[in-house]
Amino acid sequence: MKFVTLVCSLLFCLPSFAQENFPDGTPIPDWFRQNEIVNIETLGDKYKITDYSVVNDSTLIQTEKIQAVIDQASSKGGGVVIIPKGTYLSGALFFKPKTHLYLEEGAVLKGSDDISNFPIINTRIEGQSLKYFAALVNADGVNGFTISGKGTINGNGLRYWKSFWLRRSVIPKCTNMDELRPRLVHVSNSDDVQISGVRLINSPFWTTHIYKCNNVKLLNLYIFSPAAPVKAPSTDAIDIDVCSNVLVKNCYLSVNDDAIALKGGKGPWADKDSNNGSNTNIIIEDCTYGFCHSALTCGSESIHNRNIILRRCTINQASRLLWLKMRADTPQNYEYILVEDIKGNAKSFLYVKPWTQFFDLKDRKDVPMSYSDHVTMRNIDFDCDVFFNVSASEQYKLSNFKFENLNIKAKNGDCDKSVISSFEWDNVKVNQ
Repeated sequence: MKFVTLVCSLLFCLPSFAQENFPDGTPIPDWFRQNEIVNIETLGDKYKITDYSVVNDSTLIQTEKIQAVIDQASSKGGGVVIIPKGTYLSGALFFKPKTHLYLEEGAVLKGSDDISNFPIINTRIEGQSLKYFAALVNADGVNGFTISGKGTINGNGLRYWKSFWLRRSVIPKCTNMDELRPRLVHVSNSDDVQISGVRLINSPFWTTHIYKCNNVKLLNLYIFSPAAPVKAPSTDAIDIDVCSNVLVKNCYLSVNDDAIALKGGKGPWADKDSNNGSNTNIIIEDCTYGFCHSALTCGSESIHNRNIILRRCTINQASRLLWLKMRADTPQNYEYILVEDIKGNAKSFLYVKPWTQFFDLKDRKDVPMSYSDHVTMRNIDFDCDVFFNVSASEQYKLSNFKFENLNIKAKNGDCDKSVISSFEWDNVKVNQ
């Protein structure tokens, strides 16, 4: 009897060991399933900031003292900078090779609401490489960088948000580049990065921005910014910008903009600029979404996304499940995208339309053609206002879409299949 039970158990477990593939058929590496949280005991010496004259005071700016701890850890071969229980106010911090950040339970690293505490540096914003304010936590060229623990990084964004909306009331076309403010976390040009366990809240601008990184894991994060009473403008939870092999797992995402946005460059010649590039092999799984503009967005500054998976997630109060921003002044290719095993609700199930905000062809005479193909949405039980919010356009071509095993309740369940070439349906139920 025990033998039979063992055999049955092994047979039951077999599917979990089966080889999984990305949407284009290439195997998903085991790296995506090896998700142990970093053990700070393996990362070198520990540097608790309160051992270096940093005090628990939410009103006292201590940027220089905290940076000095990071610099000392770096000068001695690396180690873990520990934020203990308490609240510590800081401007921009810059982590060095072999240094790490750990926040104990009850610890709060609080961002200054004075923009002068964030220096202007060469960085990356909205698909452009330019001078802009540093983030609160910065790591550039820091392979193996980790942020971990059960504490909080609080962007303290209220003053920035109010300033943005005040300026927009006077200048209706005010943009993020006009009302400048810092991001919360920016990691760039780094491999083997893990951010786990912490709370990332109230960012003045984008919350977590990773640029030109490979092998990045974002695990068990709580990412939040409010939609009321003051909207937190453009506080995207996670912006993935020219990266490969990225896993977002077991995260809670609720922000006043896109939850996960794939970036990569913008402009009529964006595909010729070495600062820009593709996002490839991205998996978002087992996440829970609160309010957001979209659960997964390609764009608005993006030239190529390939092998993108969103799966086993619960969506609540999103404006869109999948949003393909087709930017009229940028050549784009969004391909091999899979959205599966989703439940919840949003205003729109699929949203694909021309994105014309800040349209600028510069010296290009023709409008670049864009593409989206091999997009599959399957095994989804969903409520929405609009099922198929998709427009035809001469600027882009949509092809090889597949809807499979969908159970949809929609106020508007209409679908114009003619706007997509090779559009396959299998067991799709839309109840209006």
